Amino acid sequence: MSELMESAEQFEAHRDHLQAVAYRMLGALNEAEDAVQECWLRFSRSDTREVGNLAGWLTTVISRICLDMLRSRKSRREESIEAHLPDAFVSQEDRSNPEQEALLADEVGLALLVVLNHLNPAERVTFVLHDIFALPFSDIAPIVGKSEVAVRQLASRARRRIQGKTAASGTDLARQRELVDAFLAAAHAGDFDALVAALDPDVMLRDDRQSAASRVTRGAAALAKQIAGRANAAQSAWVNGSAGAIVAPRGRLLYVLQFTVKNGKIAAVDLISDPARIGRIELAVFGE
Repeated sequence: MSELMESAEQFEAHRDHLQAVAYRMLGALNEAEDAVQECWLRFSRSDTREVGNLAGWLTTVISRICLDMLRSRKSRREESIEAHLPDAFVSQEDRSNPEQEALLADEVGLALLVVLNHLNPAERVTFVLHDIFALPFSDIAPIVGKSEVAVRQLASRARRRIQGKTAASGTDLARQRELVDAFLAAAHAGDFDALVAALDPDVMLRDDRQSAASRVTRGAAALAKQIAGRANAAQSAWVNGSAGAIVAPRGRLLYVLQFTVKNGKIAAVDLISDPARIGRIELAVFGE
C-alpha cells in the first residue's frame, strides 16, 4: 500500500468526527466540508509518524482552520447578512446537500446553531470543543492562542450567552415553555383545534414582513387557519428571557417569534424578521 493511500485511510477514519466539529463551529455544511478538505491537505503534507494521538492532532488542525474562517467571516461582516437570507437568496456557491444539512441542523439543534452565531470566534470554538466535545481547557488554550485561565473565562461567557438570562419565576417559565411547545406542535401537525386552544380568543399577530395594511392578524381562528400545517422549521427558544421560537431552516435564521402570554394563553405574537431588530434580541436555548 502506498504512503498516500495509507494516509488517506487514516484520515477517512476520522472524517465524520472532523465534519461534526467543523459543522458545529461554522454552522454551514459547505464551509464545514471546505474546512475538512483543508485539514486533509495539511495532513497529507505533514509528517505525522511521531504523532501519538492522531485524533487529537486532527482536531487541533480543524479547529484552527475553523477559527481562521470564523475570523475572516466576521471581518467581512458576512455572518450577520447570511444568517437572515431566505434559502432562495443563498449564494449559488452554497454547494451543500440541503437534505443532509437539514439533518445535521436537527441533530445539533436549530436554536443552538442560531445562538452560536452570536458568539465571537474564540468563544464559539472554545464552547464547541469543551462543552460539546469535552476537550480539556489545556488543549484548547494553544488553539485559540490564549492562556488556560482566559479560555475558561471564554467558555463561561459563552455558556452564559447560550443559556441566557431570565427574569420570570421558574414556574412561569415552565408554563410558558409548555404552552409554546404545544403551539408549535399543533402548528406542525396542522391541528386547528389545538392551535385555537393555545390562543387567546383576541390574539393578535404582528408580522413585520407584511405591508402596513396586512401586517396584523386578529383572532384565534384567523391565526390558527393561517399557520396550521406550517412553521415546520420553527423551534422553541428563549427570546428576551421568555419562551418564544425561532424559524431557521438549515440553521439559517429567518425570523423570531416573540409571544406575549396572559392567563395561560398566547395573547400576542410578534414575528420579527428585520436583521436590525433581531440583533437587539437576546436569544438563548432551552436547557434540559
